[in-house]
Order: sequence, then structure tokens, then C-alpha cells
Amino acid sequence: MSLTVYGIPNCDSVKKARAILAANSVTYAFHDYKKQGVPENLLRAWVAAVGWEVLLNRKGTTWRGLDDSTKASVVDADSAVRAMLENPSIIKRPVITKGPVLIVGVDADAIGRLR
Repeated sequence: MSLTVYGIPNCDSVKKARAILAANSVTYAFHDYKKQGVPENLLRAWVAAVGWEVLLNRKGTTWRGLDDSTKASVVDADSAVRAMLENPSIIKRPVITKGPVLIVGVDADAIGRLR
């Protein structure tokens, strides 16, 4: 089962997660949101697993930079998915997958247990 880290390379949270994986000699593939986007079916699967509120990063500069009408339109899973597809930088980072395991954000203990 392969492990994939989704995010943006210069994000501090992504850097922390990658450092944890490296310290534990865990190999992984990296998927860059900005260059590769996020497939809608994958994003919808994440939303189904953890909820759109967990995946939507409302604390970041990209979210704060969106116009008020766009922010106000995000009220449910479908509208959140649309917003995240249009602005991948508002997806919380990193998202780490390995089979059925899905980790959102930097959870050092959970990341350290991945092999």
C-alpha cells in the first residue's frame, strides 16, 4: 500500500509532516495541489471520510483573500468541494493517505506510526 502526502511544498505544515516521515524512514509520493490539483472524486472521498469542515482551511491567507460572497457561499459539502477545487490552497495541509488511513494536518503521533 503506497503512502501519499498531498499539499504544497513550501507549506510549513507539509514540511513538518515530511520531516516526520523522513525521520521514520517512510517512503511516500508527494502530490502538489498547486501543480497537479486534486481530483474531484478524491476530494469528495476525503469529505465523506472526515467532513468538509475539517478539510477547509479557513485560517490561511488564501481563504482570507477570497471575496466575501465566495466565503459566504460555502455552507455544505458540495459548496465546499467546489471552492476547494477552484482554490486548492484552501484545503488543509497536509492530507496524508495510505489505504484507508487518512490524516489531515500534522498529527506527529499518527504520522510517526505510518510504515
